[in-house]
Amino acid sequence: MTAVKDSVHDYISLDPVAAELVDTPAFQRLRHIKQLSTVRLVYPSASHTRFEHSLGVYHLASRALSHLGVDGDRAAHVRAAALLHDVGHGPYGHQTEDLIRRRTGRDHDEIHHLLDGTEVGEVLTDHGLDPERVADMVDGAGGLGQLVSGELDVDRMDYLVRDAHHTGVPYGTIDHGRLVRELRYRDGELVLAEGNVQTAESLLLARALMNAIVYRHHVSRIAGAMLERASERLVDDGVPIEAFVRMADHDLLVALGERVPDLGRRIERRDLYKRAVWAPIDAVPTDVVELDFEATRAAERDIADAADVSPESVIVDAPSRPRIKESRSRVVVNGVVRRLEDASELVGALRSAERTQWRLGVYAPEAVRDEVAAAAVDVLGLPVRVTTPV
Repeated sequence: MTAVKDSVHDYISLDPVAAELVDTPAFQRLRHIKQLSTVRLVYPSASHTRFEHSLGVYHLASRALSHLGVDGDRAAHVRAAALLHDVGHGPYGHQTEDLIRRRTGRDHDEIHHLLDGTEVGEVLTDHGLDPERVADMVDGAGGLGQLVSGELDVDRMDYLVRDAHHTGVPYGTIDHGRLVRELRYRDGELVLAEGNVQTAESLLLARALMNAIVYRHHVSRIAGAMLERASERLVDDGVPIEAFVRMADHDLLVALGERVPDLGRRIERRDLYKRAVWAPIDAVPTDVVELDFEATRAAERDIADAADVSPESVIVDAPSRPRIKESRSRVVVNGVVRRLEDASELVGALRSAERTQWRLGVYAPEAVRDEVAAAAVDVLGLPVRVTTPV
């Protein structure tokens, strides 16, 4: 076994398959993909990578399998899937995921093409593992796939603790040791054992707090929206999408600086657009809340025309409606498997809080913020008092 020192889990022991997978170029690339992408523009110490996160997920999966009594071939496939679950991410992780999905039809957890006939696939095959089965588990297929991608997956357990550790905030702290120990399989579903409603609630609460304070911080949202627009222009300028997908973070920054300098250099220097509009969900018409990609770009053009500014000076950022995936977690209550949302009153309160925290953003360079704010209010049908001075 190969031991790796980790900042969160102390020592992580890699089995022979994992040790070889870690040395493949596809996995080493994850050293250069930051876990929190543009969040590090808010929290300077959040410079950890998907490489170390993947090792942490592998570690928690190994512990969970041991507590579940799963071993042999089944466990080997789950461990490999846990380790490889993020190899499909593009540069800046989730920040470029929508662009990649639109251009390729793939999500980051669809990795069959990265295991078929590749060095990673050869390592798996050499150790008697089926690459297709591993890829299916990364996508959450099958009962054991829930451990890698599901409501109670070890991916979530690791990133909450790791992100809290590296940002320096206390809000993502969870008892992942108890969560792992209390996992059970009932009728093909991953559940928490009797007496763990509060354990499940702690995961839910940690995610909600991290969303509000870390993941959806307005500076990160602005930078992420700028990065997405710049990346679209880069691909439109002739960079093949498959080459884009395999870039690392620094590759993308260099390419943007050279080929989309107006946005690329702003992102590099943290010279970001400002909030012209920052509106709560109750102040936003339903059709604006539900803007799709094409409608969003059309709205940006209309706002730019109305404000008499260049189209590149307006970004509309309409997040998806608030939802709490973890509320569908299952926990045993009085011998019966129930969804957490049916067993906990806290879920309703957190849903209300998520709705309250939702914001529509319209961003623009500071020099034209006022003009863009006035135009956005008119074009989007917003109340007048939704602009923000900072």
